[in-house]
Amino acid sequence: MNRPNISPAPVTVRYRSATVDGVEMFYREAGPADGPVVLLLHGFPTSSHMFRNLMPLLGDRYRVIAPDYPGFGQSAAPDHTTFSYSFGHYADLVDTLLGQLGITRYAMYVMDYGAPVGYRLALKHPERVSGLIIQNGNAYEEGLGAFWDPVKAYWADGSAQHREALSGLVTLEITKFQYTDGVKDLSRISPDNWVHDQALLDRPGNKDIQLDLFYDYRTNVPLYPQFQQFFRERKPPTLIVWGKNDKIFPEEGAHPYLRDLPAAELHILDTGHFALEDKLDEMAPLIHDFLDRNVAAR
Repeated sequence: MNRPNISPAPVTVRYRSATVDGVEMFYREAGPADGPVVLLLHGFPTSSHMFRNLMPLLGDRYRVIAPDYPGFGQSAAPDHTTFSYSFGHYADLVDTLLGQLGITRYAMYVMDYGAPVGYRLALKHPERVSGLIIQNGNAYEEGLGAFWDPVKAYWADGSAQHREALSGLVTLEITKFQYTDGVKDLSRISPDNWVHDQALLDRPGNKDIQLDLFYDYRTNVPLYPQFQQFFRERKPPTLIVWGKNDKIFPEEGAHPYLRDLPAAELHILDTGHFALEDKLDEMAPLIHDFLDRNVAAR
């Protein structure tokens, strides 16, 4: 008797939380508990939600962990006057979370804010990084284009005037822009994205959290030489998948990586900031193949 062909069971994503240094952090997890770890670090203004479609595609073989930083997604959002919203703090919190989970080796997918969080983590534990997947996440001065001029003005003096001038960056108009600008086929972009993100941005007190982070982003730029030194010295296997139409982290920020990581695999995609939303069908096979060749056997 012939048995029918049965497709493998879909990968289950689990939704968990942990208390990390006194703050509740939410994270998504998928894949075998003993699989090579892939740490997914999200950007602004979203959360681990941005990886919801990728995780089941990697979880067949890899233990995939995607945390929400405090102030984002389902993690706690303490008042900004009593909690330090900084990229250094985020790196420390992710580091502690990984310690609680018993994770000491991981590949990192870094995007937008996830890049400085991940690279700061790499500076703390360079030996733990098994690979890098970089998607519209900056580590070079060339990547800070015209979009950043108002933010740089705020960095220069920290004034209330320049702070308030950035308020538009947490509005629905800009949140939707980040998902739709540079995308050729808008029918592939779910409006749930900006509805979900904006609902969280609009929580009482969250605007000040985001403005604190805009100001703290200035502390990442002096670390760029150290990030680059990490690339040169450790030479982690690296895949770069970059949306070329992104006005926030433009294509000019992708190519300099090859100065320090000449063996990196570079793919420039015809899309915008949140490339996973319309290019998942192109990106997921590239990412899985990269991990299979460079991480699974290590």
